[in-house]
Amino acid sequence: MTAGKARHLAVGFAVAAFFCWLIVRQLDFQTFLADLSEARIGWLVAAVAVFFAGYACRIARWRAMLQRDNPTVSWATCAGPFMASIAANNVLPFRAGDILRVFAFRRRIGVGGAEVLATLVVERLLDLLVLLMLMGGALLYFKPDTMALLGLGAGALIAIAFGILLVLLFPQVFRPLVTWGVRLLGRLSPKVGSWVDGHATSVLDTAIWLSKGAVMPRLLAWSVVAWLFEGLVFYSVAQSLPAIADAMGGWLALPVGTLATLIPSTPGYAGTFDYFVIQAMTSIGNAVSAATAYALLVHAALWLPATLVGGLWLVIAAPGARRAAQDVS
Repeated sequence: MTAGKARHLAVGFAVAAFFCWLIVRQLDFQTFLADLSEARIGWLVAAVAVFFAGYACRIARWRAMLQRDNPTVSWATCAGPFMASIAANNVLPFRAGDILRVFAFRRRIGVGGAEVLATLVVERLLDLLVLLMLMGGALLYFKPDTMALLGLGAGALIAIAFGILLVLLFPQVFRPLVTWGVRLLGRLSPKVGSWVDGHATSVLDTAIWLSKGAVMPRLLAWSVVAWLFEGLVFYSVAQSLPAIADAMGGWLALPVGTLATLIPSTPGYAGTFDYFVIQAMTSIGNAVSAATAYALLVHAALWLPATLVGGLWLVIAAPGARRAAQDVS
């Protein structure tokens, strides 16, 4: 591990430790454990079921993006690499799962690395678009004590989401900027500039293809359905805890907690995700102990199934990719 990576990892753990301290300092452990012990198993099983339904939609979305370069790629072919990349991101630093998806599974899915990278960029933009829309809608509906995110209210969040939508629909407007950047880089380092030129062109061409015709509406539809299923995970976990006064608060905790994962932290987003989920739930009247029990359970419902399934696939079906993941970490 390089010194730069070590510093980055140390900062992530420090941030996680800080948010964990913020959680612990306000917690009544006896009440927290009592609330946690009352969790109803049936609702937790339902949460795991809708979690997998949501990820089935995410895999279908990725398959739809890959079909430009491999029209015959199947959902089953995409499922293993997709879940493995999520599992790797959950346990390894430096977004190792994303690197795996770009480089380690190219032969399996029959698509080049630059094209896979383009699908990752579009995937992230689609997720951010839906999350910002959910966040804006949740702020308008719940009117929590804090009616803004980083100083941005519901209207600003929806406006940013609209801007992301324009980027997804009209990526071709960035071609002059990309060309200029590649030329500048080529002057500084011809070898690096040549490498970046080929990959940047492939990424942009893929993004432009995905923006045309019925492709982008289909990707948007898969994204909305996937996040609605994830919202049901948050809602089901809230229903599992009798101490939660308003289970609908899960629809506020979903965008707040997920957007908080943009803060540098540990693999799996320990501390950051949980703290902001707690803040979302307490802002609409839930007790701190109940909100903390909720954050712990919803984090487990999102982290454990994906890590187990993706990790198992890596161990059984893709030993080469597993070695690549170890090299990345």
